Amino acid sequence: VQLVESGGGLVQAGGSLRVSCIASGRISDYNMGWFRQAPGKDREFVAAITWNSGRTMYGDSVKGRFTISRDNAKKTVYLQMTGLKAEDTAVYYCASAISELRLRVGLGDYDYWGQGTQVTVSS
Repeated sequence: VQLVESGGGLVQAGGSLRVSCIASGRISDYNMGWFRQAPGKDREFVAAITWNSGRTMYGDSVKGRFTISRDNAKKTVYLQMTGLKAEDTAVYYCASAISELRLRVGLGDYDYWGQGTQVTVSS
């Protein structure tokens, strides 16, 4: 499956932004995740959702501010970001993993990745 992110941009601190990830094939067979990588830092887990939207999981730094969702009919996964901070500035990547009840946070647990979309938060 090929994944393409969009929706990144420049936003002021405290603002909101929604990034999207559209797949070339069916995503209903996959759990989906969002990761991010800031300059000079390792790629980190942001959020994940099971294939049926039954469960979600968030990284500690975004919990309560970000919401992951999906629309399998549209082959699209979303990341709604609110209360943005300068430290949220990063390239955001979506990725797919095998469908299972457990949500995974490791990079190696995900098989397919998009090219990323830049999110910049000005303070």
